[in-house]
This record gives sequence, structure tokens and C-alpha cells, in this order.
Amino acid sequence: MTTPRTDRSPWNWLLLVAIIIPLIPPLFNAMEPRLFGVPLFYWLQLAFILIGVTATTVVYRMTRRGR
Repeated sequence: MTTPRTDRSPWNWLLLVAIIIPLIPPLFNAMEPRLFGVPLFYWLQLAFILIGVTATTVVYRMTRRGR
């Protein structure tokens, strides 16, 4: 008999980082510093995407079955 799969890995908590960080307005409520002439708000949105992809990749690799 196989045991039912549970998704109760502590690694899943890492996904909250990708959700919570973009919801903190003081982090990106500014025009400076500029990166190659692009205001902080815009390049930080791209950084949030990279944080989300990285967190998702780490959680996937740490929680997949058959390692």
C-alpha cells in the first residue's frame, strides 16, 4: 500500500518570500537609485521576478520525489 503524498515540506515556506517582498511598498516607493537610467520601481520589479523564479526553483528541487 502506498502512502498518500503530503506537501508539508518546510521548503514550501520559502515561497512566501516571493509573495511577501513585492507587497512591501517602502521597498520600491522611490525614483532613486537609477540603474542605467531606469528608475528603481521598474528595475526592482524585474528583480522581484528573479526572486520568485529562484525561490520556486529551489522549492521544486528540494521537494521533488525520487531524489
